[in-house]
Amino acid sequence: MTRKARILIVEDEQDIIRLLQKRLVAQKYEVLTAQEGATALQIVEEQQPDLVLLDLGLPDISGMEVCKRLRARSQLPPIIVVSVRSKEREKVKVLDLGADDYIAKPFGLDELLARIRVALRHTAHSSVSAGATTYQVGPLSVDTAAHRVLLNDQEIKLTPTEYNLLLIFLRNQDKVLTQQMLLQQIWGNEEARQANYLHVYIAHLRRKLEPDPGHPRFFQTLSGIGYRFSDLLEADPL
Repeated sequence: MTRKARILIVEDEQDIIRLLQKRLVAQKYEVLTAQEGATALQIVEEQQPDLVLLDLGLPDISGMEVCKRLRARSQLPPIIVVSVRSKEREKVKVLDLGADDYIAKPFGLDELLARIRVALRHTAHSSVSAGATTYQVGPLSVDTAAHRVLLNDQEIKLTPTEYNLLLIFLRNQDKVLTQQMLLQQIWGNEEARQANYLHVYIAHLRRKLEPDPGHPRFFQTLSGIGYRFSDLLEADPL
């Protein structure tokens, strides 16, 4: 029997916990809850949830610190931040720390559930070993069976969203991918408000995987169109 997806709600407001818990249980998810950051970190360690819904305003340690500590782990559950902080710089800061998505309060439950389904679907797809492939592009190696990324034989830690974005590029090497195509595959929509998030994740991949992030070898921007993944050195006839 397939195990229910396990979701951890990290939220200090009991009313919001009850609301989310009721709706998630109705959708056949197993729900864990924590009202403090330290408790959340312990639950992640002991019970290994499949996804974390994380508020930033926690009473002990900040949600940003929780996100940072979770991303230091070898196992990386997707993190969706749910917060009243709606300024763009706050969102980008959280994404830079390793969150996979961000939804501002007040939020629609249907939208949140859709974001959860997308995040869990990506995690399931990336963990399936059937048809697993090893990609080798210059110094970059990706073993999808082991969920392992190496650059110059050094293991690189990626968040779930970064990893899924990398796989999309690898499966479409030398092809032009528009922003709309990438947004649809990563977040399941083409909303313009997600476009800035896409730029952030591309920047993350360049910083982690490019030999010289300022002069990208792999992740090439096509102005006004989108992106293309290819090895410029291998393409260079010289």
